[in-house]
Amino acid sequence: MSSYALAFDSKSNLIQISGELSFATVNQVLEQSSKMFEPIIDLDIDLAEVSRSDSAGLALIVHWIQQANNSNKKIVFHNIPKQLLAIADVSGLNELLPIQ
Repeated sequence: MSSYALAFDSKSNLIQISGELSFATVNQVLEQSSKMFEPIIDLDIDLAEVSRSDSAGLALIVHWIQQANNSNKKIVFHNIPKQLLAIADVSGLNELLPIQ
């Protein structure tokens, strides 16, 4: 069974995602993240604990970027897994990723 976790650390203002960002989890992650992201102005998202990802995970990240832009929010990703970066590179999306 695929699993994930989303957590917001209010002290560091960091959103931490762990587990899978895959076809099996992205719908649930999207639903939970939409509610979590709403009150946050600067979205700092740490993906260091993501254990597995696929093109659905990349699509979710692109969706988050579009949502942030539409809401005039800043969004930055930290520790994007190599697997996701490789998919982004092959698909030509790596230029869109706000990575820090």
